[in-house]
Amino acid sequence: MPQLNRRDMLKLLGLGTVSVSIPGLISCQSKNKAAAIPQDFYSLPMKGKARILHITDVHGQLNPVYFREPNVNLGVGAAYGRPPHVVGNKLLEHMGMQNSTAESYAYTYLDFDKSAKNIGKTGGYAHIKTLLDNLRSQAGGKDNTLTIDGGDLWQGSGTSLWTRGVDMVEASNIMGLDVMVGHWEFTYKEEEVLSNVALFKGDFIGQNVRVKEDSMMDENYENLVERFDGGGLYDEDSGHAFQPYVIKEVNGLRVCIIGQAFPRTANANPQEFFPDWSFGLREADMIELVETIQEDESPDAIVLLSHNGMDVDIKMAENIPGLNAVFGGHTHDGMPKPVKVKNVAGNTCLVTNAGSNGKYVGVMDFDIKDGHVEMDYTMLPIITNWLPADKEMQAYIDQMRQTTYDKNIVESRNKDRFYNESRVGKTYESILTEKLAIADRLLYRRGNFMGTWDQILCNALREEYKADVSMSAGVRWGVSTLKGDWITMEDVMSQCAMTYGETYASEFSGEELLRTIESVADNLFDEDPYLQSGGDMVRLGGLDYTIEPSKPLGQRITEARLDNGDLIVKDKMYKIAGWASVSQAPKGRLMWDVVRDYILNNKSDDNVLRLAKVNHPKLIGVSENPGIADYPGKLG
Repeated sequence: MPQLNRRDMLKLLGLGTVSVSIPGLISCQSKNKAAAIPQDFYSLPMKGKARILHITDVHGQLNPVYFREPNVNLGVGAAYGRPPHVVGNKLLEHMGMQNSTAESYAYTYLDFDKSAKNIGKTGGYAHIKTLLDNLRSQAGGKDNTLTIDGGDLWQGSGTSLWTRGVDMVEASNIMGLDVMVGHWEFTYKEEEVLSNVALFKGDFIGQNVRVKEDSMMDENYENLVERFDGGGLYDEDSGHAFQPYVIKEVNGLRVCIIGQAFPRTANANPQEFFPDWSFGLREADMIELVETIQEDESPDAIVLLSHNGMDVDIKMAENIPGLNAVFGGHTHDGMPKPVKVKNVAGNTCLVTNAGSNGKYVGVMDFDIKDGHVEMDYTMLPIITNWLPADKEMQAYIDQMRQTTYDKNIVESRNKDRFYNESRVGKTYESILTEKLAIADRLLYRRGNFMGTWDQILCNALREEYKADVSMSAGVRWGVSTLKGDWITMEDVMSQCAMTYGETYASEFSGEELLRTIESVADNLFDEDPYLQSGGDMVRLGGLDYTIEPSKPLGQRITEARLDNGDLIVKDKMYKIAGWASVSQAPKGRLMWDVVRDYILNNKSDDNVLRLAKVNHPKLIGVSENPGIADYPGKLG
């Protein structure tokens, strides 16, 4: 199939330029009469000379959403009891915040259903744009600010999948995004990534993304680089695929931003999408890079824009002299205050993380006094009803969603299964607003262990393949659906939309199954952050088990039983269903179609989808951990 260039894509999307004035903030009351905006909630006068505005892990969510924060985020080793591994009331106490407030709604799971109905949705690019413009104005104008994004921007919705991320690039250009890094961005094809980078008006950076040595001399890759005017090979000598850092002058201060893509991309995602690029922590390279920047560039401040995950960022901030702040992503930790870290040289570095799904904007004001960098940080939750929609951004989103679904754009590893013929000719809006069933409870995903949305995904897989057990990755993206609300196709796509969403079934021995669960648990609970994956525990449908996170590899998982009570036997074979394989592409139907059919087939006559059981594992040795509260399963 011929490739569409950016101009063709934009033409097919039907996107035009809309020029309107920027609306001001509302002053006192939200559209929701039950929740008045606190006075000066979004008033943040400049405390310095330069302001950095940070968002991360939007995951394709252009419209406002509900997103429940975790009640389980366990810390182990040095991370025990340290943010982000503090939840609920303990987090509020740690941060000096009150319950039953907009902050408790934004940063915790507490009374989520009630607060969501009272306060409303969070995020939405049109509302974020309004706040960013106001924060820029409060800083004395856009020239006194930088707006940066920590990655996982182009993936996580139906429209981002169907446009290959172009919808998010265009929205980011309207937003005024200056710098970004990547992770799920790399799960589009290299050609699509480079096309999007070329379309993006800001800087796409990453010191730890390199061109593989063999690819340097590969004619196909050379042609690809030539097509994009050097894109994908920033420095032939160093092998950097993208520029490792940028220096921006902001109100007289020279601010250096170093990029760090997700270091384990090649382990967590199929390498077939990025065959010519390698990743990694590359800590030693970053130490050397910071020293070179200090010597050659003499910036006033050096910050890291990272997709490492917060625990990894904290360790890296300890090990790398010269960093003043880390703006982190990947682990979706909406932390209202930074963690202050002393590095090996005895200097302080502030480590922040701006959550996910467009729920927050992190604001860091910089100044230089007596040769020292002074920093002031504030996190602002995006309460949708308290911020009017920016008209230009909203017009763009509305117009983009009227695009007609076209199978010639929608591609994957298995082209014949990636699109659904029944959707051809329909608009994105009409496809995504399809009502499937009414939720019988709050549906959520975020947390170290099974969530209710995860259970739906696992149930769908088991039903599709008549499997004994189903497995779904513990990813942290996917919006929440309130009890009593309709589950829409958009909700389903927010849980499933990816370029390798094929499903499969396979035969596992009991020993292989247990070994797999143990391996994932080690990725989550190894005391060394550099050995963690940054996600949550694999979700297991049809299986109950006991886990003791403090145990070493191979000893955490016990008492694994099927839903019927049968103990998993090591030498017995079991049918296991799954999706999103990082190895060879499976041949099953796409996950969102499997989930849609499950919901439609299992809703009751009154249109309610009821979950008979949620496979919450039993947890041992964590009852005193401040990273767990109100756990719905058993504690031992």
